[in-house]
Amino acid sequence: MILFAEKITPRLQYIAGFISTELFNEKWLITADRDFFSSAAKPKINYSDKRISEQEFWICPQGLLSARGVQPQITECFEKNGCKAFFPADGDFAFDVFAASFYLLSRYEEYLAHEKDMYGRYAHENSLAYKQNFLHLPLVNIWLGHFKKALHEKFPSLIFRQQNFRFIPTYDIDEPYAYRSKGFKRTAGGIAKSVIEGEWSLVNDRLSVLAGTRTDPYDAYHFMDALHRKYDLKPIYFFHSGLKTGKYDKNIPISKKKIKQLIRQHADKYETGIHPSWKSGDEKELLLKEIRLFELVSGKKVTASRQHYIRFTLPETFRELIRAGITEDYSMGYGSINGFRASVASSFYWYDLQREEQTGLLLYPFCYMDANSFFEQKFTTAEVLGEMRQYRKVIQSAGGTMITIWHNNFLGSAGRFTGWKEVYEQFIKETVS
Repeated sequence: MILFAEKITPRLQYIAGFISTELFNEKWLITADRDFFSSAAKPKINYSDKRISEQEFWICPQGLLSARGVQPQITECFEKNGCKAFFPADGDFAFDVFAASFYLLSRYEEYLAHEKDMYGRYAHENSLAYKQNFLHLPLVNIWLGHFKKALHEKFPSLIFRQQNFRFIPTYDIDEPYAYRSKGFKRTAGGIAKSVIEGEWSLVNDRLSVLAGTRTDPYDAYHFMDALHRKYDLKPIYFFHSGLKTGKYDKNIPISKKKIKQLIRQHADKYETGIHPSWKSGDEKELLLKEIRLFELVSGKKVTASRQHYIRFTLPETFRELIRAGITEDYSMGYGSINGFRASVASSFYWYDLQREEQTGLLLYPFCYMDANSFFEQKFTTAEVLGEMRQYRKVIQSAGGTMITIWHNNFLGSAGRFTGWKEVYEQFIKETVS
């Protein structure tokens, strides 16, 4: 496939690279040579203001990919092929699928003025996907499905890449245990708090766990291991390795013997990554320290991460990750609602809009997190199963990758999460069958 454009920009190269590798097994040849393009006998796309010939697929540019900097865009949506679209254009496709996809993948809107949520994050209510009610859809994948069909109608000889559904279960280990390995100060404080609040059952639970007569309510690791073996899953674990505890960092120091053992056991069997602390977002020097400590404990180099509380700011957070040697990040989603933050269910490289360049940081977007369902959306277990099924359905239809986030405490024996582990296993059983 040959792509013609009057001006070849980093933005065009980036989105053309993403779309071509999604749809084909090779990247497109991009040219600004009109004569070469006109004489080429291969299937070709004309991405310019005027049609050149009838032997091409013409998309008229909206202008975003030839611009620099960030300015508010007109993103008025309309219906096309049963879904939302924006940036209408002349030509053989109803809208500029290149510019629209770039707008969503680059998270262009997050560089514009916006409201923050209570945790200082980009509030999902700002997003076009939320406002236009397509947050629940991997819209970019759906668009590319329609684009693929249109290209095939124009060029029947085209051979496309086979796109298969994948499921990747991931886990955030914020608090490895509810009671174990907490140390005297935190244990005494926890008991005192329960006594003051009259929660005598919690006092008994804690003492039973410490005496070894009861399993810690957050200890779901045997259950998770059995699940992975039974259904042949390849999970990814992200361990909080913060050096300082605080309001949002309630981890147990990985210097503790039991936590070291836990990390090593998982690093030996599964892919693991860092879960940068909340504090590391305020004190930049902590990130590299946390990574080095985790590498020392796990015995493996750390290249993958996911932000604690899904707290990140563009472009600063991702630049810090790159500087620290991270090459894969799994934070692209919201910590306040489930859905597709970048409107995609495929991995993609992060584009730094301020520097106008594609980076080497590969982003893996998630669409579902247990904490969103429980704390934010207040779902019942039946509603949780229904929500996950719906995400699976649309991702399977689009041939994308479904990434979920679960926490060990949701899969343990804590009373407030009764029924959640059963829902999770039911979903996995359906997904891999």
